[in-house]
Amino acid sequence: MTILPVSIPRGAPVPARSHAHDAGIDLYAAKRVHIEPGEVTVVPTGARVAIPAGHVGIVALRSSLAYGRSLALANGIGVIDAGYRGEIRVALATWEPTPELIDAGERIAQLLIVPIATPAVELVEDLPPSGDGRGTDGFGSSGR
Repeated sequence: MTILPVSIPRGAPVPARSHAHDAGIDLYAAKRVHIEPGEVTVVPTGARVAIPAGHVGIVALRSSLAYGRSLALANGIGVIDAGYRGEIRVALATWEPTPELIDAGERIAQLLIVPIATPAVELVEDLPPSGDGRGTDGFGSSGR
């Protein structure tokens, strides 16, 4: 894939990478919003994209919002399926006791376009062994 078709409202910032080799395409707030403590606020970006088949759009928070302003994606990560053509909206929350303000035109998230595998799901009685000896060992099984 070399081109990602993007549609935005007239006058809105165009989603773009800050540097040529950046993985994420910056997404901008389409309007000014207040984020109240303990509440989830959905921030419109105005951006619509045509993600190609065999790919997924992953929406990740910009690190400056997490570390500098104590904001988080309310759902942890955003998944934009290839067939979706609606506006990308970003659900934000703050864990600070004071409200946060997002200005229109502010960069709020990054969109990563990632190739995916879409295997068919098959129900089985038992899973085949992993081949590496791990088996069902879970949290903390690899040590500190």
